[in-house]
Amino acid sequence: MPPILLVEDDDDIRDAVAELLRDEGYDVHGVDNGEKALAYLHQAEREPCLILLDLMMPVLDGWQVIDRLRAQDRLLALPVVVMSAASPKAAPADVAAFVRKPIDLDLLLGLVKRYCGRPVVEPY
Repeated sequence: MPPILLVEDDDDIRDAVAELLRDEGYDVHGVDNGEKALAYLHQAEREPCLILLDLMMPVLDGWQVIDRLRAQDRLLALPVVVMSAASPKAAPADVAAFVRKPIDLDLLLGLVKRYCGRPVVEPY
């Protein structure tokens, strides 16, 4: 299964979301800013099935990351779920969903399952 790219500058939120998703069987790659997210996407062997993206971050904010993603044909269709404490004035049409912080983990997990499917659990 392709990984999920989690882009969140708050260490506690990033760790909690990554732990939740890993406990559900997903492969998660977490980074703390938009520049690292774009670098990961350029060097990754497999494109992620989903990007979970904070808006307010240092270096490159979430809107700048979305603009750069959508400027590349290879990444144009990659689903992005925005996570933010601030309500967007208008969410771009090319954002799959908006999750308000504090994050409703059941809602987030439902979105992950929608865009990534259920992970295959290996028998012991």
